[in-house]
Amino acid sequence: MGRGDLSDVEWSRLEGHLPKSVGRGGRWKDHRTVINGIFFRLRTGIPWRDLPSRFGSWQTVYDRHRRWSADGTWDRVLRLVQADADTEGRIDWSMVSVDSTSCRVHQHAAGARCRPLRIPRRRRGRPAQHRDDEALGRSRGGWTTKIHLAGDGKCRPLALLLTPGQWGDAPQMIPVLERIRVPRPAGGHPRTRPDHLGGDRAYSSRRNRRYLRRRQIKHTIPEPRSQQANRRRRGSRPTGFDRERYARRNEVERTVLALKAFRAVATRYEKRAYVFHGTLALAAIRLWLRS
Repeated sequence: MGRGDLSDVEWSRLEGHLPKSVGRGGRWKDHRTVINGIFFRLRTGIPWRDLPSRFGSWQTVYDRHRRWSADGTWDRVLRLVQADADTEGRIDWSMVSVDSTSCRVHQHAAGARCRPLRIPRRRRGRPAQHRDDEALGRSRGGWTTKIHLAGDGKCRPLALLLTPGQWGDAPQMIPVLERIRVPRPAGGHPRTRPDHLGGDRAYSSRRNRRYLRRRQIKHTIPEPRSQQANRRRRGSRPTGFDRERYARRNEVERTVLALKAFRAVATRYEKRAYVFHGTLALAAIRLWLRS
């Protein structure tokens, strides 16, 4: 086993959730070697063509990652790994926090045309995470992509969302929360609601607070001074704020640091947004397997 490869325990947790067939009765070859190659590139951020020969053909490794990013396989595997953790009581629902981080886009990733994809007839539908804008945005530092996420109290990602780098945080809180769907293997609806939600003042808005009240989610989000002044002018009641709970917001910041420890996440090298989303989902899977 090479440095960074899946251990036997991690592989036993992951193997049962991977696709068994490739279509028309065919079967995938050598899952573990190929996935170790994908994880190697995730950790190091090297070009796909520079993968060590011990992982086999770089084209096979890249094609499998791209294909599973397009059809949503990595997202499904992430949910199944989360379901296993929830069944074992390893998810801390007592405090789920939301946050975002920007990552620089490499010059080789900025060449995709920002228009709908033309999918050949032999392929069915669009990639699961396709975006017309390819999640590329201009900011003071150049091309950037913003990663929005919700993390549990043990610093693991529960949901991920990509947007262009200049997009604000507050409008993305609801889409991120609606992506939390942890299946229940015993049956029933997936779990989608945390016990408590934390966020910084960038997420403070009447729309967000109204949404949380409607879903009966308790929250700890500080209110900016401008909003406090507007509330006093309207004669509204002050919003509740628990400083001790707010101190736990460091958990989502540590989740961000854990994700960006993977060099293929800290810098975006993929041109297509759905491939980069698959890279993010893969990094989240690795964090869940380690825990």
